[in-house]
Amino acid sequence: MADVVLVRHGATEWSGAHRHTSYTDIDLTPDGAQAARNLAGPLGYRSFDLVLVSPRLRATRTAELAGLTPYTVDKDLVEWHYGDYEGRTTKEIREQRPGWYLWTDGSPGGESPEQVTERLDRVVARLRRMKGVVAVVGHAHALRALAARWIEQPISLGGHLKLDTATLSMLGYEREVPVINLWNATVLESGTHTASTAPPSSAS
Repeated sequence: MADVVLVRHGATEWSGAHRHTSYTDIDLTPDGAQAARNLAGPLGYRSFDLVLVSPRLRATRTAELAGLTPYTVDKDLVEWHYGDYEGRTTKEIREQRPGWYLWTDGSPGGESPEQVTERLDRVVARLRRMKGVVAVVGHAHALRALAARWIEQPISLGGHLKLDTATLSMLGYEREVPVINLWNATVLESGTHTASTAPPSSAS
C-alpha cells in the first residue's frame, strides 16, 4: 500500500483572483514559482517511487520547480471542468445562479460531481495498487475530491477541505483503513511548514 503526498500547484494570476481555472493553461506567477521552489526542501527528504502530475502547465511547472522529476502525466488529475463557468468567480456565478455550489451542482457545459467521482476513482484505484511513496501534483478541487474518495466518502466532503496553493497534504493508512494524515500544510521559505489538523473522515 502506498503513502501519498498531495501537492497543489503554486499560485497563478487566476487563482489569486479566485477565478475558476480548469482547461485554461495558465502559468505560475513569480510568487507562485517561488512557493513551488520552497516545496523542494521538505519534499527532498523523501524518495518517491512515482510522481503523478496533471498535464496542465501550472502543475508540471510546480513539479519541476519542486524537484519532483521525473514525473508521469496522468490526464485524470486535471482540474474539475468548469464548462460555462471557466474564468468566473463564485460571486459572479451566484449573481446569476443564487445558491450555486460546485460540489453538488457541478458546472453547465462541464463536469458533474458524478463524472468527477468516476475520474478520480480511477486515480484512487491506481494509487491503491502502488507500493512505497507516491507524489501527486494537481489542482484544488480535484485534489480535494481525490482526498474524499481516498477515505471512501462522497466528493461533497471536499467542500469542507480548504486547500491553498503550494501546499502539502498526505494520505495513508491506519492499519488497513485509508486516512488523511496531513492537510493543507503551508511551506515557509525556510523549508519549515505549518499544517492544519487532519479533518474527520466523514462529512459534517
